[in-house]
Amino acid sequence: MTATLAILEPGLQTTIQDLGRPGFQHLGVAVGGALDPLSFRAANILVGNAPDVGALEVAYIGPKIRVEADSVRFACVGAHVSVEIFPDETARTGTAVGTQRSFTARRGDILRIGVLQDSAVTYVAVEGGFALQPVFGSVSTYIRGGMGGWHGRALVAGDQLPLHRQAASDRGEYELHNLDLSLPPRFRVIVGPQSDYFSEAGLRQLFSGQYTVRPDSNRMGMRLSGPKLEHAQGFNIISDAIAPGSIQVPGDGQPIILMADRQTTGGYPKIATVISADIPALGRVRLGSSIAFEEVTLEEASRLRRLFLEEIDSIPRRLTPYTVGDMTSRLFGANLISGVVDASLPA
Repeated sequence: MTATLAILEPGLQTTIQDLGRPGFQHLGVAVGGALDPLSFRAANILVGNAPDVGALEVAYIGPKIRVEADSVRFACVGAHVSVEIFPDETARTGTAVGTQRSFTARRGDILRIGVLQDSAVTYVAVEGGFALQPVFGSVSTYIRGGMGGWHGRALVAGDQLPLHRQAASDRGEYELHNLDLSLPPRFRVIVGPQSDYFSEAGLRQLFSGQYTVRPDSNRMGMRLSGPKLEHAQGFNIISDAIAPGSIQVPGDGQPIILMADRQTTGGYPKIATVISADIPALGRVRLGSSIAFEEVTLEEASRLRRLFLEEIDSIPRRLTPYTVGDMTSRLFGANLISGVVDASLPA
């Protein structure tokens, strides 16, 4: 029998992502991958996977999933969000399992992930990952190109996602401590590569203004609304390569931060680039949020990059066994009204 996860409700936009498909931009293939690679890695490590195994990226509103395997170990990392297990589709109350810890669901259980509270995305990893064929070495979903993931698209009700494992291992459950998922007060950038296409006033404005994330933003680009950034030499350049976090500015003077599904080349001047250490936090920014920028040197960006890599390397050392989860879950599921309890619980 094939082990699967059955998608009962897909949420607003749930896709399968990993760390992307670098190395093919010369062919016009976007890198893609998780918007928040820090939370993504942490979710995988919690269930015992390698950090780059494909997982579910959930945006804003989570899915409802039925387990069609003997057992599946999950972990959810990212936003503060309600995560519950229900014994079947008719159950009105479930067991809260929370985030930043692993937990195991059994055949027929329903996993429900609610509305994300403080982040645009959260990640749901499964032990062993999904049994999917990589495209250009990655299972990341690239919707604009119709490739990767599950049929190159966001999940819909009725999808059956194949799993590598028929049952969870006996490794036990773990919880993660002290993972900082806060947003910086200002996103740090390096000026350029086409800062000479902007007036001095335009450059000053970038660092003094506040910008709002527009509702037409997506995985390709975060569109901002705020003070106009004034060009000095027009707004067209010979198309050149696009880096993650590039801030391009079209003719209307409103910046666009290029995200995971960015195009490989672009013809608008780029006033600055968000540093790599701040990219995961950028992926967590919600529509309607206000953001601001500050300039840092290349040396400071390199130092912050090293600290970020050290934080990633430290994730396995921040795990501890989750020792009370089984009893807590059973207590949540017991009927304690009028003294009636689950007889299977120990005295």
